[in-house]
Amino acid sequence: MKISILPVIVFYFLSSGSIYAETELNDLNEKVEKLYFQGDYIGAIRVAKMALRIVERDFGQDHFNVAAGLNNLAEIYRAQGQYAMAEPLLRRALLINENAHGPDHIDVAMNLNNLGLLLYAQEHYKEAESLYKRAIEIKEKILGPDHPDVAISLNNLASLYSVKERYKEAEKIYKRAMLINEKIYGLDHLSVATSINGLAVLYEEKGKYEQAEPFFRRALKIVEKELGPEHPTVAASLNNLASLYSIQMLYSQARPLLKRALKIWVKTLGPEHPDVATGLENLAQLQRKTHQDEEAVLTEKNAAKIRAITR
Repeated sequence: MKISILPVIVFYFLSSGSIYAETELNDLNEKVEKLYFQGDYIGAIRVAKMALRIVERDFGQDHFNVAAGLNNLAEIYRAQGQYAMAEPLLRRALLINENAHGPDHIDVAMNLNNLGLLLYAQEHYKEAESLYKRAIEIKEKILGPDHPDVAISLNNLASLYSVKERYKEAEKIYKRAMLINEKIYGLDHLSVATSINGLAVLYEEKGKYEQAEPFFRRALKIVEKELGPEHPTVAASLNNLASLYSIQMLYSQARPLLKRALKIWVKTLGPEHPDVATGLENLAQLQRKTHQDEEAVLTEKNAAKIRAITR
């Protein structure tokens, strides 16, 4: 099983009526973002909760600053696989911004994108597709068709289409997003890596392994350079390349990549995260293919325990 190598997480900067409060809130939000990209989700949640308490105290329950704080906290819960914690926060943030700004505001589009990501993770594809499309429509109207924020939602929609085996549509959208990001950021940006990884997954699914491998390797090189060698996004990229090797029966190349990915995920996300289950499932498949049946049984049991956790 492959994993999207995001980051498509969108953090909001909060605003306040006083210079001191605004500085404090922005400092907190910058800290949340920094901790997230370092893979320290526990620390990011702690700081995000602190920022949310401040805006609820200073602005009341229905202010757009509260929506920003809700979004930030929810996105970290989503990254941790705590979907039941994230969903009510994202839906509340969307409602606040729709009431505060109207249905076609850019902040509403960001909320739609992030709620779509959560629903996608829960395999609620129909609603996720609707939210992505609405987000794209708003962003294109306000920002223009070649804005990097448009590319974020394009990548997400393409990933959904790929999962649904709508490959022709997915490839076209991934390429559009990639071109937008390469034009804005250059060839080695994280946003470019997201599109590259998506195309690699798509080519793998279509059996075009020779096309897929250089894309997976390029995506891995970018995320390692930008995020460091022990970030969960790097683990996702390692997992995806290992999956390609496993399909081609290149087991000796796949195994160390899978084990490195698992080690990173356990360290950064904790032993009960859904991504850890994915890595274990992939490792179990490899163990079966290499006649390590006893090891595979144990690995499968560990993955099943994680999957059984209610989120």
